[in-house]
Amino acid sequence: EPACRSQKLMLQGGLIHPAGPGCYCYLPPTVRAMEKLIRVMDEEMRAVGGQKLNVPSLSSAELWRASGRWDQMGPELFRLADRHGKAYCLGPTHEEAVTELVAAQGNLSYRQLPLRLYQVTRKFRDEPKPRFGLLRSREFYMKDMYTFDASEAAARHTYDLVCDAYRSLFDRLGLPFVKVRAATGSIGGTMSHEFQLPAAVGEDRLVVCPDGHFAANVETVNGDQMSCPTCGEKLTQTRGIEVGHTFYLGTKYSSVSNAVFYSAENKPQLVEMGCYGLGVTRILAASIEVLSTEDSIRWPSLIAPYQLCFIPPKRGSKEEEEGAALLERVYDDLAEAVPHLAGDSVLDDRTQLTIGKRLKDANRLGYPYVVIAGKKVCEDPPVFEVWNQNTGEVLFLTKEGVIELLSKVQVP
Repeated sequence: EPACRSQKLMLQGGLIHPAGPGCYCYLPPTVRAMEKLIRVMDEEMRAVGGQKLNVPSLSSAELWRASGRWDQMGPELFRLADRHGKAYCLGPTHEEAVTELVAAQGNLSYRQLPLRLYQVTRKFRDEPKPRFGLLRSREFYMKDMYTFDASEAAARHTYDLVCDAYRSLFDRLGLPFVKVRAATGSIGGTMSHEFQLPAAVGEDRLVVCPDGHFAANVETVNGDQMSCPTCGEKLTQTRGIEVGHTFYLGTKYSSVSNAVFYSAENKPQLVEMGCYGLGVTRILAASIEVLSTEDSIRWPSLIAPYQLCFIPPKRGSKEEEEGAALLERVYDDLAEAVPHLAGDSVLDDRTQLTIGKRLKDANRLGYPYVVIAGKKVCEDPPVFEVWNQNTGEVLFLTKEGVIELLSKVQVP
């Protein structure tokens, strides 16, 4: 049984299909939304000097034993052995592998730093109780960045830069996030923050200053801390869905792999590291969780699978012939004026159904805009009914008005 709104809506809308406990098939609209989200992430990561790479999911047990996490992670690691009896795990995260890659570069100079390497890949965690659909699954997509700096001060500067990039990402998506102080857990390091979307279904308990001076995951505060350390205001409690996590690692992993660079004095020094994760599939589900109504999906406009749904007249109606031809002309003119929307449009050609039934389906699936050739399409000049799903507005516009409205739509 779906345990939360996003899981229910994604199953009902045919966006995901369960393939086993905590594992889902992502259907084409979900993949489209995910690819758009990754494009936005790529833009933000490039803006802070990120370079994209790809590291194997299959990770050698030796690497994990060296860092101490083979035992520390316990049953959460998916472990397996190859035909030669060599032990591996399916990577839930890739600190060891990326640090090993940088250590293997040999003569790394301080002039080549900072290095900011990231990937977007499937991750695996043997969750004891997978639930809430894509919010807590055993196989999921994550954007993970690993940074390498020449000094603690430089690494902390990188930390601030990446946190700002995460803020920018959530602002662009229109998601109401809060950045909170967090525990470092099995990743380690000396400083950590989570980016949380406040939601009743969230598994994290947060304390927040109402004036925005302080926010923390409950696990990091003393049980008796009830007021803001900055302004003294009473802290409020809320729940959140963790969608991003940043860690300042220092030399925890570079010391194990001997990942060094040569300083200006030509002396070998350990690189200072940070790691930064964004849950790609979790952001998709969490955004549906916090933006949607009980029975209709609302996407962050930027990453909706399709921006636009066209609904032609019902078969047999008096508007049928003229309306269908006029709607086609709107599409052709729109494709010419705003080429990036041409591939972001859907035509609901189930003309045996009423306009009302098709509008209800479009509303449920969360197309940001729906353009209908209804009764007014036979007026002079023809007028189309345009639903802006995110604002709830219904506009009656001529073809030129439709094109002007939609020319403002952004697609990553």
